[in-house]
Amino acid sequence: MLHIVYQIDKPESSAIRAKHRTAHFAYLDEHQAILVLGGALLGDDGTTRQGSALIINVKSRDEAERFSANEPFRQAGLFERVEIRRMRRGQWNPNAAPKTEEGD
Repeated sequence: MLHIVYQIDKPESSAIRAKHRTAHFAYLDEHQAILVLGGALLGDDGTTRQGSALIINVKSRDEAERFSANEPFRQAGLFERVEIRRMRRGQWNPNAAPKTEEGD
């Protein structure tokens, strides 16, 4: 079942993000079998990072909680708030959101 992990950064947390970036991406690579989609939440300017959202496919809420609790950014205290919600896949059109050169 799908779960969305919605994570809002603490103010002035760019140093934490920079320090743990490599570990964060290694963790996501390690869990690529369950990671459906992941990306940064950005401000209206398109560059200011405000958090991140991950959609994962796991068997239970407990499994989603464990995944989130062990994520390096969360362990480092980057997030002001983390919400995990079960979701149902409705429409699916990945071609409507191609990756750009900027990594959007």
